[in-house]
Amino acid sequence: MKCGGVAEAKDATPEVQQICDEVKPLAEEKAGKKFDVFVAKKFTTQVVAGTNFFIKMAGKWYLIGFATNAQWFINHRASMKMGTAILTPTANGNLEMSYASLNADGSCWRMSHLAEKTNVPGKFIFKSERWNNENDMRVVDARYNEYALIHTIKTKGGVSTVLNKLYARGTDLGPDLLEKFRQFSLDTGILPENIAILPKNDECPAA
Repeated sequence: MKCGGVAEAKDATPEVQQICDEVKPLAEEKAGKKFDVFVAKKFTTQVVAGTNFFIKMAGKWYLIGFATNAQWFINHRASMKMGTAILTPTANGNLEMSYASLNADGSCWRMSHLAEKTNVPGKFIFKSERWNNENDMRVVDARYNEYALIHTIKTKGGVSTVLNKLYARGTDLGPDLLEKFRQFSLDTGILPENIAILPKNDECPAA
């Protein structure tokens, strides 16, 4: 199978079942119900730099860190708080991304994208219809049960900006990971004042 190709479905292994057990609470939260039976039957893999289980990125993430060199962030940083993202890998290796953040007035800001996989390991591309920009998104570093560092280059009208996001499975991360995010953002050209660790926030109700 060539790099980036998706293998045929195989019978689930104990390792795959363990991953399913770990994400079961996230799946129940998204579905809004409890599952009496949550057993892996089949799984598929993708050959990139090694074998990547699509299921590892699945589930709920909290947006802990946000850093960008985009001009709009200067005026909006003070009002930004922690939000959530639900990531759902598709059967063909793409990634459905649904974002939600509770506003101060109790309303919810929501947005979703379908990011398409590429032949580059951990790289996805998508177009934002809301902001009318092209996005080159890469998973730079991750421990899938703890955190994910995502780097995106956004291009509109020939002008590109950088956006780095630090996601976590919970609402807290250790200082070493926060520092890793800060240093990575500096290394990608973002000024220190444009690197934010977002304050905690109540969550939006399920859509």
